[in-house]
Amino acid sequence: MRILFIGNTRIGDFILASGLLDHLMKTYPAARITLACGPSCVGLTRNIPQIDRVIPMRKRKHHRHWFDLWRDVVRTRWDLVVDLRKSGVSYALSARETVRLRRASGAHKVEEAGAILGLAPPPDPKLWIGNDDRTVARQLVPEGAPYIVFGPGATHLHKTWPAERFAELATRLVAADGPLPGGRIVLLGAPNERPEAEPTIRALPEANCIDLMDKADLLQAAAVIERAALYIGNDNGQMHLAAATGAPTIGLFGPTPAALYGPWGANCRVVSTDEPYEALAPLLRESVEKNFCLMDSLPVDKVLQAAREMLVRD
Repeated sequence: MRILFIGNTRIGDFILASGLLDHLMKTYPAARITLACGPSCVGLTRNIPQIDRVIPMRKRKHHRHWFDLWRDVVRTRWDLVVDLRKSGVSYALSARETVRLRRASGAHKVEEAGAILGLAPPPDPKLWIGNDDRTVARQLVPEGAPYIVFGPGATHLHKTWPAERFAELATRLVAADGPLPGGRIVLLGAPNERPEAEPTIRALPEANCIDLMDKADLLQAAAVIERAALYIGNDNGQMHLAAATGAPTIGLFGPTPAALYGPWGANCRVVSTDEPYEALAPLLRESVEKNFCLMDSLPVDKVLQAAREMLVRD
């Protein structure tokens, strides 16, 4: 059986729909799957069984990347095409069955993905973390005091909690009277997110801080997070990575709707700005154009209290 899975281009969206891919592999264990996804997501695929081929979809002007994909896959007679992008490609292929994403108003993105195959409840997001990833993770974060992982970066400034507040939160979390006295703070993120991590690095003693900004790939980062006492981060792909590991996860939200994009799982929690999403959403376009933050109304005390409660529950 041959399956074409046209997946997402962004890391977070890819992870939110990964349970659907896992469901297909369990349902059709002999299937050979071709997976199309964004280049940034390819690192998540290296340990996935049954993947015959991964096609990185690099965006081109005038949507020519869709023609590139069509040219790559048109010669195959597919048994099933799953199109998460509602692309024209899936209409122009020979397939016994084709299913496409249908927008569901008010539904979380995990539920929306599951609805493609009529799955209710939807399958939970899935990561394929390898033994090699866990070996690297133990080298990056050796055994010792428990640790909390911070994800201080985000795709856009408007949903990035101020870096100085991450730094204050870090010092209070591991202080003698904090919820994790003497613990460690691990910083994870992409190279361009280093400025958001610097205040925390400066605020903590070296023994309490492990700087992994751009030092771990996606699955290695997941292997670090799965051993953590807690993950705290902005609304971005790494937050969904954390939630998918099963680690206790706090997602920080403001100008994006947590009901649709919040971290998925029983061990997850959303902490939102004091200004509600409905008040911030009208400012979203302006904030993107002028590059300003919409997370200022989220106080440190509110995140600290949620962290205390999550650590006690765990």
